[in-house]
Amino acid sequence: MHSRLPIRRRLLAATLLSALGAQAAFAQSTTGAISGQVSDAQGATVVVQGGNGLTREVTVDAKGRYSASQLPLGTYTVTLRRNGVDVDTRKDVGLRVGASTDVSFVASAANLEGVSVSASRLPDIDVTSVDSRSVITADQLAKLPLTRNADEIARLAPGVVSNSGGFKGPTGSSLNSFGGSAASENAYYINGYNVTDPQRGMGGISLPYGAVDQQEVYTGGYSAQYGRSDGGVINQVGKRGSNEWHFGGQVLWEPAFARAGSANTYYTNGLPASPVAGDLYQPNREDRSWVTTVSSYVGGPLIKDKLFFFLAGEFERQEGSTHNDVDDTSPDVQYRYGSPRWYGKLDWNITDSHILEVTSASSKRETQGTIYDYDYSTLRRGERIGSADDTKTGGDVWSAKYTGYITDNLTVSALYGKMKLDQYDQPGSYDGDLTYVNGLTNQNPALNGGSPFGNNQTVQTLTNPGRSTRSTNTRFDVTYVLGDHTISAGIDNQVTRAIDQGSQASGDGYYWTYGKADPNTPISTGLGVPATGGIVNGQQGYYVVRHVVSSLASVRASQKAQYIEDKWQVNDRWLLSLGLRNDQFENYNRDGDAYVTQHRPQWAPRLGFSWDVNGDASFKVYGNAGRYYLGLPLNPGLNAAGASLSTSQYFTYGGIDAQGLPTGLTAFSQPVSSNNYYGVLPDPRTVTASNLKSEYQDEFILGFTKTLGQDWVYGAKATQRILRSAIDDYCDTDRIIAKAAALGYDVTTTNSCYLFNPGRANTFNVIDTSGNLVAVPLSNSELGFQSLKRRYYSLEGFLEHPFDGRWYGKVDYVFSRSYGNTEGQLRSDLQQTAASTSEDWDNSYIMENTNGPTNNDHTHQLKLFGYYQLTPEWLVSANLSLTSGSPKICLGYYGPDFSDPGKYGGSYHYCDGVASPPGKQGRLPWIRQLDLGTTYRPAFADGKLSFTASVFNVFNEQRPLNRYPYSQTDPGVPDPQYGQAVVRQVPRYVRLGVSYDY
Repeated sequence: MHSRLPIRRRLLAATLLSALGAQAAFAQSTTGAISGQVSDAQGATVVVQGGNGLTREVTVDAKGRYSASQLPLGTYTVTLRRNGVDVDTRKDVGLRVGASTDVSFVASAANLEGVSVSASRLPDIDVTSVDSRSVITADQLAKLPLTRNADEIARLAPGVVSNSGGFKGPTGSSLNSFGGSAASENAYYINGYNVTDPQRGMGGISLPYGAVDQQEVYTGGYSAQYGRSDGGVINQVGKRGSNEWHFGGQVLWEPAFARAGSANTYYTNGLPASPVAGDLYQPNREDRSWVTTVSSYVGGPLIKDKLFFFLAGEFERQEGSTHNDVDDTSPDVQYRYGSPRWYGKLDWNITDSHILEVTSASSKRETQGTIYDYDYSTLRRGERIGSADDTKTGGDVWSAKYTGYITDNLTVSALYGKMKLDQYDQPGSYDGDLTYVNGLTNQNPALNGGSPFGNNQTVQTLTNPGRSTRSTNTRFDVTYVLGDHTISAGIDNQVTRAIDQGSQASGDGYYWTYGKADPNTPISTGLGVPATGGIVNGQQGYYVVRHVVSSLASVRASQKAQYIEDKWQVNDRWLLSLGLRNDQFENYNRDGDAYVTQHRPQWAPRLGFSWDVNGDASFKVYGNAGRYYLGLPLNPGLNAAGASLSTSQYFTYGGIDAQGLPTGLTAFSQPVSSNNYYGVLPDPRTVTASNLKSEYQDEFILGFTKTLGQDWVYGAKATQRILRSAIDDYCDTDRIIAKAAALGYDVTTTNSCYLFNPGRANTFNVIDTSGNLVAVPLSNSELGFQSLKRRYYSLEGFLEHPFDGRWYGKVDYVFSRSYGNTEGQLRSDLQQTAASTSEDWDNSYIMENTNGPTNNDHTHQLKLFGYYQLTPEWLVSANLSLTSGSPKICLGYYGPDFSDPGKYGGSYHYCDGVASPPGKQGRLPWIRQLDLGTTYRPAFADGKLSFTASVFNVFNEQRPLNRYPYSQTDPGVPDPQYGQAVVRQVPRYVRLGVSYDY
């Protein structure tokens, strides 16, 4: 053991020296690099030959360094050639995406048996990187018990947690919060193409599980080449064909009998006026489901050494029944979900210096179902009501990438692609003669016989079946090595469109909601809705609201960026990364007029360093400071910049007809709108505050990674994130009109809401009665706000045992705090998906008592995962996570008199009239989950056949991730749903599988 250590250290030193010639490891890349040190540089070259037929011969410089960068992922043979003669070879060299793999030829190791095997067991400390990221390989994905989507894989990374709002991506996967950010502030890539949902930024499509070669998860500090994220980045790199043929298939089954029942939901704060089944609110325990997944793949050469392909397909079907709450118009749904996913890749080595890659992928989710009536008292299915909606979400992407190795020092690449995401929703049994009605449990029991009833209209709003989003992405990058400098520059342009978006109320263009208020207290002082007590049929507080809704439009946006970056190897131990990015954003309304034009330079510096303390790659200290801009999603073009119509008119009623509709109506309000949505398209010059700044965040990281003996690596890292600027909508137009009057302007109408930078002074453009555009400045104190605040800091520690042929394990712990007065683009406590137009900042009253821990604050996170090869045939694996709960939220009407000055009902941070900042009510419980797996590969099948079994959530924990936050339905009236669990852990289930890989 001791005699081998000096050789080991010399090999580690060679790893460091190789870094001197290594080019940059870029975020969201699809390639890796091979670099190293040669003892005698005279007459030496290095030949890199891949299983994909690609061959590159690079020179060794005077210091003995060489580097072959931007290589497609795969397995390579590396040969040292001296004066045209091959003198040494390293085989089966695997690459890791975005990193440099050391292959050095040093005299001390060249003639010793077993050294290369020993070296392969070294913990890999990449001294060429300054970012914070995790990489999961296809081999690890096959061994670990994981749900089969990109977001679930990403949750293995430190500081990444499932969002508490229950937000889902285009294909139904639960989205993540990175480092305290909102779930809409992440970026998703497939083979270098940005596949993020452009409308709200909520997730993206992902590859079939078996087609993933490697997945990168960036939690901070990434290159200036990439932006449009202030949360995290998920980058999937798909498999590719080689000169060897590979094919295989897999069948997975999640049986219904092995799935635990979900916990029922009950009323928690009294009962509604007309309860259906006592205190039962939703019979989740009656739900049933089972899942079957079939997948296959094939890859190989079309022309040896020249043209290769890889194809993979996967189809997942989930069937079952779900039981909605007692007030839902679709009480019992027998459903079927189909999730087809496929992936294809074509690689063409035009020459050894020019390669072309074409990628195509699709990930969709299609739903069908049948709706039945349901007896909540006997828990029995009733008569068929009709068909559920047919929906199709997710979509298709294709991209083409060219890479040219012009010289050993000059590499160029260009990428172009397109993506379409469908949002098809066709009502299954829509009857246009019926009017939708909800809130049935609040009907006056004197008029319904004590049993609430409605009709068979299950469709509340209608959408255009052809609605979708589309994007195009164009990149061009140049990398040039000049001595100790690796200089990169390029452009990153994206155009996105939301087509035929929005909705309108079904039936006659409106729907009804029943309510119950205190008859002596005004329903909304802000909207001018009085108490019901003085109105005919209102003495007991019963009322009904008619909602008129319509919002249909197509909008687009353009996002452009340029960057330059220098990776400077200062000396043998110090690497500096110096980058600068400039973003420009432009958004257009339905008429094609720009309402956001951020063309001025938005400089985003990225500065990082890596210090190899001992000079042998056994101890790295690194740091990073950077600014990250986030473009405005398409969503505001549909409301704040659109002609959205959403009004509510209040009535008392004297009867209920056979369809559950109110009769004997007496109006006691005009049509009112909390957000002033009256269907008027605003002048694009007035939509945003003057000199609107983009959302951006500053991030600072300092950490170290160190080897521990011969088989371990450990490290620690400190991170701070500060949100400097945000964009949201401001809807308190009365203040703008008052300030305009004080300035001598005659303004009587304004927009519904204005996009502005919260927490600072803003100048609003309005149109006076003469048609002139006038500027109305308001200071932050005049707006009534505190300064914008979202700060996140964390301390992370980890210990890892790399796979040594026997076992792999990693444990990491993160202590963190995310605090301030905003979560960011979303409100997960309210499950609001209106990115950048949430309730936050709409008026000053809604922002009182908001300072505290944010909705994505989890103080403690402990993760442990790994696998153990018990025998050549048997492997066991585990994935454990322990996460402390987020703050509880209690919302209600404003102040001790339960008023409504901001026109937002019971959405203020008051609980029973008492100020209630986040966390005052305590914390949600810890989220604990243990997943176990085992794999059996019988010896008679030569390891090609495998049987797997996994148990998820072994102890069947069903802790709440989010609770219903509203404590009052109307002023002074307790909400019987307050405190209900609205997002829970998925109950325990089992997955069985069999696969064959050749």
